[in-house]
Amino acid sequence: MTVRRIVPDIPVASPEAMDASRDFYGLLGFEEVMDMGWVTTMASPANPTAQISFFTEERTAPVVPDLSVEVEDVDAVYERVRASGAEVVRELRDEEWGVRRFFVREPNGRVVNVLSHRA
Repeated sequence: MTVRRIVPDIPVASPEAMDASRDFYGLLGFEEVMDMGWVTTMASPANPTAQISFFTEERTAPVVPDLSVEVEDVDAVYERVRASGAEVVRELRDEEWGVRRFFVREPNGRVVNVLSHRA
């Protein structure tokens, strides 16, 4: 299995807090690479897999995840996770913005968004 990137997902209280986070991380050299209104992702121009995301809410799942892990084959990972008995918080599905993903609770209670980009 190939892990392509790991992204911390930070809940923010409001659109204004998201703007403040965007401005702050811009000072560190991050640039906005995605803005869907409720989620914004910032990335390093020199290393595009170095990312951080900010959420005012999660519109397609019951909770804001604590981190996102992009894998090469999300379907295979989903089957391994289900077979392990781990708690699937949100079932596997395709999203309109081009990813296929599911949420799982890891042993310490954190929710992980596991995803692959669709071809």
